[in-house]
Amino acid sequence: MRMFLYKYVDATAWGRKGLSPFNFAICILIIVSVFLAVIETERPIRDAYPALFVLSERLFFTLFVAEYCLRIYVAPENPKYSGAFGRLRYIKSGWAIFDLLALLSFIAPFVSNSLAFYIRLTRIFRILRVSRLGRFTQAWNLLWAATARRKFELLMSATIAFILLLVSSAFLYLFEAELQPEDFGSIPRALWWSVATLTTVGYGDVTPITAAGKFFASLTAISGIGIVAMPTGILAAAFSDAFQARQKADENKE
Repeated sequence: MRMFLYKYVDATAWGRKGLSPFNFAICILIIVSVFLAVIETERPIRDAYPALFVLSERLFFTLFVAEYCLRIYVAPENPKYSGAFGRLRYIKSGWAIFDLLALLSFIAPFVSNSLAFYIRLTRIFRILRVSRLGRFTQAWNLLWAATARRKFELLMSATIAFILLLVSSAFLYLFEAELQPEDFGSIPRALWWSVATLTTVGYGDVTPITAAGKFFASLTAISGIGIVAMPTGILAAAFSDAFQARQKADENKE
């Protein structure tokens, strides 16, 4: 019986494509619980249906506790957790600790409502725990490999962006500090404006008023188009190379 349950509960033991029915159901429960946590922040809805959120939290807590206990029960079937202290090693593993943190999200409201919401959002990451195989894992590995291969290029683009931000902030502080001390009275304040401009988020309520300040602000805005887009191009090219390499490897196996 334990081996039968293990094949359905542990994602690594499911020999077929996709998720097992058990883990698929867990994913649905996670999505619904996170959705309700987000909706609960809308006060009119929370005040209109208080019983719904209380009962749903109790139901999810019961189901996730049962799932946690079931995973501990079948853990010895995994060779990594076999032996007398196998379950203890499983409880101390990273994924088991993450599962326990998700359970603590149900207790968090008794400590702090704001803290409870942020801990609840960690439940969505549990989907990675129950669906980390198959195409999802392949895509994740490709993305990780692509990032690792281009780490120096990405570091260089980040360095260029930082230098540009620092230089722009220094000149904005130099020319605008006396006229707008609240917004450009220090390099860190000017740095915030430069970040907002460089990332094209916009900072329309505060703008330089001197000719020199406008000049350096224009350079920051124009340069931001290329600097911010640089990491995107690097990652896209690296991901394409990694995907093509994986395809060639699969073809050679065939």
